Amino acid sequence: MKQLHASGEDYLEAVLVIQKKKGMVRSIDVARHMEVSKPSVCHAVNTLKDGGFLVMDEDHFLRLTDIGREVAEKTYEKHCFFTRLLVDAGVEPKTAEQDACRMEHAISDDSFQKMKSGLQGK
Repeated sequence: MKQLHASGEDYLEAVLVIQKKKGMVRSIDVARHMEVSKPSVCHAVNTLKDGGFLVMDEDHFLRLTDIGREVAEKTYEKHCFFTRLLVDAGVEPKTAEQDACRMEHAISDDSFQKMKSGLQGK
């Protein structure tokens, strides 16, 4: 599997979140969700398509491949976990969201699983 940068994981996560809300995802939806330009989304989509994480159908709807969905779900799970943890610790929600977005990329899957299971045991 190709190694993804944090921004690639963010784009996959955005596609997943929009898909859960709306069902169908277009590049413009991703641009609005992430507050980035359409050319930035086009560049990211092409990179993610080349990496096998994403496909675009003939109607220009974006769909996650199996590996893309796996990456997106793992990233989203970490994001939700860290957001909840920070909010529960008293961090203002908007700051918690921003910090969680950075933390989700910095932690290994192994450390995340151990941290998650350690906190669930309490």
